[in-house]
Amino acid sequence: MLKSLFIQNYALIDTLNIEFESGFSVITGETGAGKSIILGAINLLLGQRAENKFIKKNASKCTIEAVFDLSRYGMEAFFERNDLDFDGECIIRREISASGKSRTFINDTPVPLALLKELGETLIDIHSQHQNLLLNKEDFQMNVVDIMANNRKEREAYAGLYKKFRTLSANLKKAIEQAEKTRAEEDYIRFQLEQLEAAQLQPGEQKELEKEAEMLEHAEDIKHALFSVDAKLNHEEEGVVTVLRECQHTLQNLQDMYAPAEEMASRLQSCYIEVKDLAKEIASEAEQIEYNPERQSYVNERLNTIYSLQQKHHVDTLEELIALQEDYTRQLDNIENSEAHIQQLEREKDAALEEVKKQAAVLTEQRKQAAVLIESKMKELLIPLGIPNVRFCIDLQKKDEPDEKGMDKISFLFSANKNGELQQIAQVASGGEIARVMLSLKALISGAVKLPTIIFDEIDTGVSGYIAEKMAHIMQEMGASNRQVISITHLPQIAALGATHYKVYKEDNEQGTTSHIIRLNQEERVQEIAHMLSGSTLTSAAINNAKELLNMK
Repeated sequence: MLKSLFIQNYALIDTLNIEFESGFSVITGETGAGKSIILGAINLLLGQRAENKFIKKNASKCTIEAVFDLSRYGMEAFFERNDLDFDGECIIRREISASGKSRTFINDTPVPLALLKELGETLIDIHSQHQNLLLNKEDFQMNVVDIMANNRKEREAYAGLYKKFRTLSANLKKAIEQAEKTRAEEDYIRFQLEQLEAAQLQPGEQKELEKEAEMLEHAEDIKHALFSVDAKLNHEEEGVVTVLRECQHTLQNLQDMYAPAEEMASRLQSCYIEVKDLAKEIASEAEQIEYNPERQSYVNERLNTIYSLQQKHHVDTLEELIALQEDYTRQLDNIENSEAHIQQLEREKDAALEEVKKQAAVLTEQRKQAAVLIESKMKELLIPLGIPNVRFCIDLQKKDEPDEKGMDKISFLFSANKNGELQQIAQVASGGEIARVMLSLKALISGAVKLPTIIFDEIDTGVSGYIAEKMAHIMQEMGASNRQVISITHLPQIAALGATHYKVYKEDNEQGTTSHIIRLNQEERVQEIAHMLSGSTLTSAAINNAKELLNMK
């Protein structure tokens, strides 16, 4: 439950620090006193978008902090899952700077706004007047039924099956579209593939051909150069081989007279052998190189084929052409196998749809049972609230196709008159009737969820007197069951039944207008409720009436 709220530099608030109690509490105050400002601050703690316009004039930042007692609500798993400290008490803080930047903290640990919002939704439910518009929204109506059906596990199971079905449906659609596209391009792909296959491309072929083309183009020059080198190496009198041999012999003859000559002769012998072998290889190469116009023509034609294909397909290498050929082959294989693939996907999709429908039927049955219970309970709650001839019916129809929530279409039907026709509730219920219906629904679902705090913002709109008192009793009962209920009200009948009473007021000073909230003692409650009964001028009758409402003797 909400233990305390601290607000600083927010709208008309300089500094506000208030503690709250468990059970049923009420907040009163004149219109414009600042009740909506306090609610706005709490909404920021629940993850509402922050803007620098919220900051009080001339302040550098505003701070909103709330302390919650969560020791009895089994929320340890959330804190453990998000690596947050938990000792039964939770502190949420939101800071908004003048530049519009926002920082959020849970137990002094910085967290993303989305995480704050996730936690906030489990801590406080704020019911304002505009939420009455939700009454005619199918999502809201479905949520009410599902809460009462206590079918979270079944809905999670359905969500997994539906997600699988949607994925298979998307894959099937994509496969059909791809098959249609590739079939339209099949002739083009086949032509391109046949052209590439006819070229019989081989990895590394281009580089080898380019080397050979260069050699064939300069064959005569190469042959002449090799013959020239061979002549200089193998000349009988002045050739390098002959000279090395003679030098080696000369050094051998010096070995007995000059010791270093032995090593020199040995090294020269190695040079002689290497040069002689190289000379032999050069002579052989020179003999083999011939200008071959036929081979040159073939090589050039082969290279032209490769270059032409590269230019056509906008690639730079032979390897890219080979990869493209492989890709065309795969595409044709896919075209040939696409029908079988589509048929397989259709079978899988149909099987998944059957599983979805089977689980949807489980949800439908649970919702039917919950609908009967809700109809009965709503009648019990609404009759004492001044609608004696109420009929509240949940119309549950089956949809043709499943969606993310199942195969059910839910409508809340209502009639306040004995023989009145059941119609959509928002179309026939008055403002006061809608307020009573929403309070009754909140009372129902609050018993099914572990929500620590519920705040009603003027849910009593359109009612008064005896009915207001009955609504207050419902809120009292909600607050008595391990839950905190806070009602912002203009009705004395509701204000008098709160276990704790807070008043919001504003003051004008030289710096401007500021809003405040205080907890009223018993005498102050009498004065406040009397003002609510008689207006600004207090009368003895109003004071006596206020004491009577407060059960004071």
